[in-house]
Amino acid sequence: MADLLGDLTRTHTCGGLRTGDVGADAVLLGWVHRVRDLGGVTFIDIRDRAGVSQIVVREDEALMAAAKRLRSEFVVAVSGIVQRRSEDTINTKIATGEVEVLAREIRILSEAKTPPFSIADDAQVSEEVRLRYRYLDLRRARMQQNIGLRHRVTLAIRNALDAQGFWEIETPILTKSTPEGARDYLVPSRVHPGEFYALPQSPQLFKQILMIGGMDRYFQIATCFRDEDLRADRQPEFTQIDLEMSFGTPADLMQLLEGLVAAIFKDCRGVEIPRPFPQMSYKDCVEQYGTDRPDLRFGMPLVRLDEIAKQSTFSVFQSELAAGGCIKGICVKGGGELSRREIDNFTQLVGKFGVGGLAWMKLQEDGLTSSIVKFFSSDLLESTVKTMKMEKGDLLLIAAGAQDRVNQALDHLRRKIARDLNLIPQDALKFLWVTDFPLLRWDADAKRLESEHHPFTSPNFADIGLLDKDPLKVRALAYDMVLNGYEIGGGSQRIHSSELQEKIFQILKLAPQEIKEKFGFFVEALQYGTPPHLGFAFGLDRIVMILTRTENIRDVIAFPKTQKASDLMMQCPSPVAKIQLDELKLKTAETTEIPWL
Repeated sequence: MADLLGDLTRTHTCGGLRTGDVGADAVLLGWVHRVRDLGGVTFIDIRDRAGVSQIVVREDEALMAAAKRLRSEFVVAVSGIVQRRSEDTINTKIATGEVEVLAREIRILSEAKTPPFSIADDAQVSEEVRLRYRYLDLRRARMQQNIGLRHRVTLAIRNALDAQGFWEIETPILTKSTPEGARDYLVPSRVHPGEFYALPQSPQLFKQILMIGGMDRYFQIATCFRDEDLRADRQPEFTQIDLEMSFGTPADLMQLLEGLVAAIFKDCRGVEIPRPFPQMSYKDCVEQYGTDRPDLRFGMPLVRLDEIAKQSTFSVFQSELAAGGCIKGICVKGGGELSRREIDNFTQLVGKFGVGGLAWMKLQEDGLTSSIVKFFSSDLLESTVKTMKMEKGDLLLIAAGAQDRVNQALDHLRRKIARDLNLIPQDALKFLWVTDFPLLRWDADAKRLESEHHPFTSPNFADIGLLDKDPLKVRALAYDMVLNGYEIGGGSQRIHSSELQEKIFQILKLAPQEIKEKFGFFVEALQYGTPPHLGFAFGLDRIVMILTRTENIRDVIAFPKTQKASDLMMQCPSPVAKIQLDELKLKTAETTEIPWL
């Protein structure tokens, strides 16, 4: 590169030139974005991650010949004089649009094949192609903005947590397999044949041990791994903003985390976040929104209509209530204008979640209308309007069935309606703390209790007496932060008593030998003076996804996997050579020959 550049040294980025640079010598290095040959003059746009500058080539035969060789994505060095553009050629869409560089020399540093998609036009390209040619996709302005914003987020995090006395400490990647909910990615050991490391699902035990070790306040931008089914907002390897602190209360930590989030949004989007964030119990969230991560940017809470339905003569409602189900409705403001066909589409949606149908009523000038109003007395209809806070022109949608199915169906329905009817205010940010999660849940298949979060979460101190009597009623000292319908982080008070930790393991029906093999080191560590401690982990990828206004988490990760956990650029996972398996003392069901090994 030194020989290619010779005496040329970059003086400006391609996005850095301004009118104050007029008359200056400039050397720009970057990729050819576009070439426009107008005969006597050629315009070349060159690009780097900072932006685009226009180069002008006039008259000089050698320069014109060099310009004609250029194609999109060639890497070039250009030197010349910065000049002001004429008034009629100013481009207000780019930061450098008032100036251009009159070329004195053009040097081709690297040629390029014709790319499979245009970098300059930001055209719609299938995700498969984008991931296959990720190195080209990363050159596009949108991706560079996303990755640049991700950098600024992590910088804001480090600055904010350092100011609060947190130390950044790295924890191991090769660790021990422990049950934390999802499948582990396992790594075979060559030195210890037949034994395995696991890639961490989180640094949970390490960060608690750091508190036992007196580190007081720890954080880490941690890479974590979970071998689970993927969605648009999940990846097999993901990044957590992981932290733990000693000698604090949940209220202390919540205040600190709100300040951290406020710093991120102030530094990276210029937005002031109102504090403190509202709080809602897990029970109320599920009751009112059908989910523990509600989107509060719009209305349409779920409202129980059991008592009204019980007094009606509508047989569908009566049979569902008799079977132990529930009746809930949502009020769609101005939804009375929706057609029957649109309502039928809503019915199909709730059917995917096990709800047999969707009843509806519209409030018009002469009262509620629908095919089921005949099953309700005038007093019941009046109570319905009052309970649902309906106004003229509103639509009431009602679902009946098992409570979990009704909640899930109406959760998806209210979000679809909000999108379809443009009810979500642009740029709105609605934060929420969700608290009082259940500590345990019943696994019907395994016929035993399991942790709602993880087995190191402390029970609510007021509920410890219920652990033996009625464990499913025990609340956890756990808390999630929700933003616009996404869980962006979660944490809890940790168990710092070895006796209580052993008791939780016993409730989870972990055998003594299993406890010793998987957690023996940790239980022993708890016996050497453990401070009360608590922690939290944000999903960095998810926060950046919200900041960049994308709904696809792969848009904010430099090298993501597909929904089938494949890397299309690297073409992995892939077979390995037999000699590698032999060294690890492993055999596979099928052996794939690799011709070059």
